[in-house]
Amino acid sequence: MSTGELSSVDNHPADTGTETFERSRDLGINKALTEELEEIEAALQRMKDGTYGVCIASKQNIPYERLEAIPYTAYAVEYSPGRELSSDRPVEEQVMSLPPAGTGEGRQEHSGRFDDAGAWNSVEDYGSASSPVTPPGQDVEKENS
Repeated sequence: MSTGELSSVDNHPADTGTETFERSRDLGINKALTEELEEIEAALQRMKDGTYGVCIASKQNIPYERLEAIPYTAYAVEYSPGRELSSDRPVEEQVMSLPPAGTGEGRQEHSGRFDDAGAWNSVEDYGSASSPVTPPGQDVEKENS
């Protein structure tokens, strides 16, 4: 796939992100269509063998309505293998950690996950554009007293 750029460095990082997303989506679609083609070819082979329309698990006839909906199926509904969802998680989660739970104003103990509900309180500890930036644990008011 070519992005039409002369360099791998683009004017904006989001362009590379978009290209990565598009490529990932294309690969996913290609994989799904390849698997479907393999199932169709297997169904054509079952037609040649004279076993088309017979469930390979129960050896019973597959209802016509099911074959009409999914012509390449090899299973009756009751024996259809379930599709498992991937339990793969992004590699970034291996290095992510929860912020330290604090007792300061507005801080609450976290319940095992970090979401945007307490994000501002965590970020605010490091200062903001309208406040002085002080390292965590130092209190500006105590220093000035």
